[in-house]
Formats: sequence, C-alpha cells, structure tokens
Amino acid sequence: MDVLSGVILDRDSLHPGDLDLAPLLNISTIDWHSYANTKPSETAVRIANADIVLTNKVVLGETDINAATQLKYIGILATGTNVVDHSKAQQRGITVNNCAAYGTASVVQHTWALILSLSTHLQNYNQAAQQRWSSSPFFSMLDYPMTELAGKTLGIIGYGELGRGVATIGRTFGMNIVSAAIPGWQSAAKTDTPRLPLPEFLATADVISIHCPLSELTHNLIGAEEFALMKSSALLINCARGGIVNEQALAQALKQGIIAGAGVDVLTHEPPVDGNVLLEPGIPNLIITPHCAWGSQEARQRLVNQASEKLRAFIDRPHTQPREN
Repeated sequence: MDVLSGVILDRDSLHPGDLDLAPLLNISTIDWHSYANTKPSETAVRIANADIVLTNKVVLGETDINAATQLKYIGILATGTNVVDHSKAQQRGITVNNCAAYGTASVVQHTWALILSLSTHLQNYNQAAQQRWSSSPFFSMLDYPMTELAGKTLGIIGYGELGRGVATIGRTFGMNIVSAAIPGWQSAAKTDTPRLPLPEFLATADVISIHCPLSELTHNLIGAEEFALMKSSALLINCARGGIVNEQALAQALKQGIIAGAGVDVLTHEPPVDGNVLLEPGIPNLIITPHCAWGSQEARQRLVNQASEKLRAFIDRPHTQPREN
C-alpha cells in the first residue's frame, strides 16, 4: 500500500505529555506531520498535500477542504463535529469520523464535583478554615448553608449516555431523577425516567444538569424566563456546551438570588479572549472550570485509542463510499 500523508493540526490540545500516541503515530502506512497548534491562516497550507487530517478544535471550512486536493479522511478528536464543513466533505467524498463516549466517566465525575462543591459550599468552607477558624469560639463553623441531596430531585437535560451516567450517581445519593422534554426535540431513548415538559421540569428540579448538544433547538435554551421558573434553591450545572445557557441571564439570576448556585465548565467563546460576563467579579455561588471536564488522563487515552481504531478501519476497508460517524 502507498504511504499516506497525515496531518495532526492541534496535537497539544490533547495535552499529550501523559499520553501514549503510539497507536496513531505507529500506523506504518502514514507519514505524519504533527503540529502543536494551527492558526486559521495556516490550515490550508498545512493540509494541502494531506490524505488524512486529524483535528480537535481547528476548523476545516470549505476553503481549507478545497485546498486539500488529496484529502480522503478527516478524524475529529472530539465528539462534537461542528469544526468540519460536512456538506463540502460529502461533496468531495471525504470520510469524516468523530469519537464518542471516551469521556463519559470523566465528565460524570466532574459534574458531581461541581454539584457536591456547591451543595456543601466547599470553596467557602475551605477559605473559612484557612482565614477564620483559628479565631472561632466554637469547634465547628456552620456559616454557609449545606444541603443534603437525598430526597431532592435531579433534573437532566439531555438524557443520553452522559445524562444517564450522572443520573446513576444521583440515585446512589437517594435523589429522584427526571429528564426534560426539549421543545422540538424527538428523543428515541427508551427510559423509565419521567420526561417532563420544560416548564414543569424547571419548576420541579432541585439540581439541573445539562448534557445535550448545542444546536438551533438548544441555543439559549435557558434564559431569563427559564430561570424565573426555577426554585430559588436550585443549582444549575453545565458541562455540555456554552451557548445553551444565556450567560448574561445566568449572571443576573445568581446576583439577584433567583437560583442558589451554578457550576459551569463551558463558555460561549473559548478561550474567552475578549472576556465573559461570568468571569466578572461579584457573582456569588458560581464555580467556573476551563472546559476540562472531559480531560482525565484515562479519557484522553481512550480518545487516542478510538481515533486510531477508526483510522485503521478506514485504511483497511475498500474505499467505495464516504461514511460519517
């Protein structure tokens, strides 16, 4: 078999220092050109002679794909596929593969880290122990309200693999589980979990955890009107995508005490080079993490392994029709 030219556009987005990239780099039929990162202005030149391109977050638009006249395969090192112009890839007969389910355990764990931290005011108590405990007249400080999860209702928006994983842990805490019926969204999932209309769901849940994709149906799904329906004691967690929750509305809901707290792993624009309203000081009971929920070492290694398996399957099969999965 002829040697294929392969390009990895943003290797360092996987933070590969603790990963074994051999499953990809040791594919004998590929001559790899690997880049730490790629600016939009560099993409077309770097992939011009490529048969295979792997990308995590570097966008492959129509102009880039047109420049890559030999391109046969695009591997997305992530679940979301919006970085690729799919219509142009299909028109060119280019196979597009993404990766799925590699980060479930990591995202579920991170989601619960946020829920537990908020429900126990963990950050506030850590600060209190370091700054004020030594001068307290009592052995115990109970300055911030702590809430037991047992008997509360956990609401899941997006009851797929991630949502079900979060729900499984919720049940171990003795929580009741409900899911949301997203307007216009037809779910094929078979489940015994009650699926409530969104307004009823928002009014019912004590903790709301978002795990749906960002789409036209879910853009700004949670805004000022939706926050007004929630319990004042509710916690909101978003480890899905920025843009599902209106960030200005969330900031106001927290400042005005409309909801009790929020944990956010994603922002509308990442990295937030132009700032973000949620990063401004003075927003109470808000925890923000930098889109790291997916990124345990184990999850990133599974991603590499899965990307390798899909690429090897492509190389080994007869090249008749492009496939997207």
